[in-house]
Amino acid sequence: MLAFACNITARLGNGVVIRWRLAIVMAERDIRNKDLARLTGLHPTSISRLKNEKRFPKIDESTLSALCKALKCQPGDLMVYEEDVPEK
Repeated sequence: MLAFACNITARLGNGVVIRWRLAIVMAERDIRNKDLARLTGLHPTSISRLKNEKRFPKIDESTLSALCKALKCQPGDLMVYEEDVPEK
């Protein structure tokens, strides 16, 4: 399956960003929205919003846990904390 996957970035100031990588992790595992919805018990629209949100999503512990269990990953696979490097 070919998929366009991207990071969602939250700029926190002081040169810090958190990148939300759900779309990338899903693409790496070749899993579609409806499949992840079935595995997590979340509605497919909720998966789509989490995957495509323009801003970093607000997510509770149970949703994060369900995503990690279904994707067989750790929270750090879905969220990456890094220093913001200005583009040249």
